[in-house]
Amino acid sequence: MKQQSIDTICVQGGWQPGNGEPRQVPIIQSTTFKYENTDEMARLFDLEKEGYFYTRLQNPTSDAVAAKIAALEGGVAAMLTSSGQAANFYAVFNICEAGSHIISSNEIYGGTYNLFGVTLPKLGIECTFVSPDATDEEILAAVRPNTRAFFGETISNPGCRVLDIERFARLAHSVGVPLIVDNTFATPVNCRPLEWGADIITHSTTKYMDGHATQVGGVIVDGGIFDWEANADKYPGLTRPDASYHGLTYTKTFGKCAYAVKLTAQLMRDLGSTPSPQNSFLLNLGLETLHLRMPRHCENALAVARFLQADERVAWVSFPGLEDNRDHALAVRYLPNGSCGVLCFGLKGDRDTAVRFMDSLKLISIATHVADARSCVLHPASHTHRQLSEEQLRDAGIAPDLIRLSVGIEGIDDILTDLRQALDAIG
Repeated sequence: MKQQSIDTICVQGGWQPGNGEPRQVPIIQSTTFKYENTDEMARLFDLEKEGYFYTRLQNPTSDAVAAKIAALEGGVAAMLTSSGQAANFYAVFNICEAGSHIISSNEIYGGTYNLFGVTLPKLGIECTFVSPDATDEEILAAVRPNTRAFFGETISNPGCRVLDIERFARLAHSVGVPLIVDNTFATPVNCRPLEWGADIITHSTTKYMDGHATQVGGVIVDGGIFDWEANADKYPGLTRPDASYHGLTYTKTFGKCAYAVKLTAQLMRDLGSTPSPQNSFLLNLGLETLHLRMPRHCENALAVARFLQADERVAWVSFPGLEDNRDHALAVRYLPNGSCGVLCFGLKGDRDTAVRFMDSLKLISIATHVADARSCVLHPASHTHRQLSEEQLRDAGIAPDLIRLSVGIEGIDDILTDLRQALDAIG
């Protein structure tokens, strides 16, 4: 059978029921699994046999959903986590240790910026932030002998910058390290970064993949592309014996899936950011309509961006779908079917102007959330990024007047009517 389309994978990927089995992914709400003899379970603990013994490591419901996402992204394997933050932490920590260094685009979600800039250094892992507009020479100047990964977001949150994936991948590979890309906003419906040279993909599945704000989760997809053995000295955790598994070496035993197996067998075993089977089930319901929702999000967001751009009370609008956007050429290249439903803009006036505008909205909610079916809005400098200093906000591309608007799939006329009356309220 030929390779299935994204649409079909969204609906039927991951779970293939047998005769008389449920069509929907079953919720295996159990912590443990029974076996007839001790030897069989011992083989599971030694990674000599596939199967389930404790839900902290693996669960059939979660694994079916992870397999669907791996197929959507074109990867060899995936692992669900309890949040998008956990996914980004695990993705980096799986190949880093005290004394390591990473390079990240500075145009990323505030929580991830804080994770990389504040929390990881406490574990001995340093991060250098670079502008996505930096030259090749400037980015390579940030590389150190202990650099172990590059990181970026396909579409940045909240600045809506588009990452030049192929360029960042080329630079990362030129120094023998992988590129990790957070593909939350684009989703595999609109972009598959592995096809542009990325090696590892992360998502906050809380966003578009769920689509209904019903569960918090994350996922890491292993592309199975990066040659860990060719860079063995940099990645001893993958290429040298693991004492906790009787000297097993992941690359030799699991080949292209080495990175993914280590995520589960070592990090999830020891740190346990496990999604509940119920949450995985809810995530799968969202995935079944992802291919239908994303075009509507993109269509509505483009209409809103054009409406705001034409209003004299709006100072600026950033949305890669606009022809005059600085990243429009990158969007045409990497996101030809549309980017996402998120845009940002600023109003003429001061911070109080933004507050009065947001407080005047009726249909659109003020919410920490982003990228679900319902339109919502927030002021990052006051909300999601308030833990950053003024200097860090500037470095992360967060202007004081920036308003992030997540355009939902409601009727576009109703969304525009709400925006118009809120703009009228500020004069």
